[in-house]
Amino acid sequence: MTGAPAAGSPSAPRGGRRPSGTGLFVREFARAPLRTASLVPSSPALAERMVAPLRRPFLHPPVIVELGPGTGSFTAALRAAAPAARYLALELNPAMADHLEARFPGIDVVRGSASGLARALAERGLGPVDLVVSGLPWQAFAGPEGDALVADVAACLAPSGAHTQFTYSATRWAPPGRRQHRRLRRHFGSVDLSPTVWRNLPPAVVYTATRPVRAGDPCLAGR
Repeated sequence: MTGAPAAGSPSAPRGGRRPSGTGLFVREFARAPLRTASLVPSSPALAERMVAPLRRPFLHPPVIVELGPGTGSFTAALRAAAPAARYLALELNPAMADHLEARFPGIDVVRGSASGLARALAERGLGPVDLVVSGLPWQAFAGPEGDALVADVAACLAPSGAHTQFTYSATRWAPPGRRQHRRLRRHFGSVDLSPTVWRNLPPAVVYTATRPVRAGDPCLAGR
């Protein structure tokens, strides 16, 4: 999926006006609830938890990948924490990709599935990655493709890199949440769970996965 939606298409803003981040989330959630992680954008408090691995010294501008950035709640926090970072986003929803580019001019956004992560990095000569932030819904990790995606994330991380993924406190014990936790533990040597972020609707927790098992993968050869 490339380019902005044509005028009159379901994703095109009426009268040339873009909806707000919240309005866009509500609209896209109503249209495809399994592809949109939430009814409303994530809060600044949750965003701070998601970007916490950047709060350490780096010898070089960090390489950051965001999977499913939506309207940019985490993107804003990433840019504030590491303004000199090399940033790449993969967003499947074209309306949200358009919104993200309008909000952050010059940002590098790939319109496509997160399964294209390794290819997108190789095309740009990027790697290893210092932080992968995921705002993807559980549905994105369903079936064998989900396990392959977690493996790809681990493969493209630097040995000292991290992967953050949030989930809602009330649903993390549901089968999809438990399955995702098992996958993270399969591909990472350490998976930490944050305290509950109460200042989010609904309250959420963040998994921070480090010590990628496949850190020696050829995907790291980009840098």
